Amino acid sequence: MSQTLPINKAPHFAYSQYQAAVAAGSTLRARELAKELNITEGDLVACRQDIDAWRLRAPFHLLLAELKNVGDVMTITRNDQAVHETTGIYHSFQFDEERKTGLVLSKDIDLRLFIGQWHCAFYLLENGRHSLQFFNQHGVAVHKVYRTEASNHDEWQRLVEAFKDTNPELPTFIQARPQTTPTELPEGFDQAAFAADWARLNDVHEYHGMLKKHGLSRTQALAQIGSHWATSLTSDSLAHALTQAEAKNAEIMVFVGNAGAIQIYSGGVHKLLIQGPWFNVLDPKFNLHLRVDQIAEAWVIERPSRDGLITSIEAFNANGDSIVTLFGKRKPGQPELPLWREIVSAVKESHSLKSSHFIEKRPHAQQSKQRQETSNAL
Repeated sequence: MSQTLPINKAPHFAYSQYQAAVAAGSTLRARELAKELNITEGDLVACRQDIDAWRLRAPFHLLLAELKNVGDVMTITRNDQAVHETTGIYHSFQFDEERKTGLVLSKDIDLRLFIGQWHCAFYLLENGRHSLQFFNQHGVAVHKVYRTEASNHDEWQRLVEAFKDTNPELPTFIQARPQTTPTELPEGFDQAAFAADWARLNDVHEYHGMLKKHGLSRTQALAQIGSHWATSLTSDSLAHALTQAEAKNAEIMVFVGNAGAIQIYSGGVHKLLIQGPWFNVLDPKFNLHLRVDQIAEAWVIERPSRDGLITSIEAFNANGDSIVTLFGKRKPGQPELPLWREIVSAVKESHSLKSSHFIEKRPHAQQSKQRQETSNAL
């Protein structure tokens, strides 16, 4: 890979830092390398404009709508504690102009895209891997799409050339404000009214509107609603739930998101692996990488709905941000799977903060080199 700037191009402020890291043989993944260099991941990519990165022009929904022609791709959506990878066809893309949101509902790729939060995008060719990477105004990578061996490479290249910015400017990113976890309940908070609204929920999609109505963060709400609806768990409960889903061949839904995208997998999990602090699912069309050591809170959450009780297991980081959410696989209009309720009941019994603390280490000890190398894309 060439590390020489094109003639007449002034170097980006981060380029010398990036060059030094490459020369030193850094093997850190992009997000971790950016943190070590004290720059954003967006700057880490932007500093290589016309070398192995090329800025793509907006509007991004037009680009996403064309991805169906590429065929098989791998998508990555992540936050600091969880990485969600799915492989499939990026089709059935829908765009809401008013809300600036996108929706992908293919067999293997299920996305909610908050495109109004996207600030810039790049085509990156790095170590032989081709990707489209989308960043928010803070330089955080909110969504990535990778070409695979099964992709239509000609269509991929046609798409890239069609959306390359012919007169690119280097993007500027705004430093994100330090996040703080609310410690005080909002003035005048009415716990009885909150509990009554919770009991009247008809759909899980009404949940966040209810929290906003009462001025509560997610974790504040769970602490206030009481054990009838929410049970606090040990931090290893998510790993145990995934292990039980594998053992019982249960179909589940796995949600991972950030401010710009939510990615969802629906199906079984089969190949599990613990590597240091990471708990991994390494299946052919779905990978999950979860930093269990950075789970600050975990909960079983029960919500009423028109379809009966809907139960989830959710993990949060120290700032109260969602890391990962697990549901039993279902569609609107369908009741919750009894097998999922069985798993949740077992997790509550063994991993409630009032009960004993343990983790059942059943994941497979070895996986193929190819699947482990996939995680290099994080």
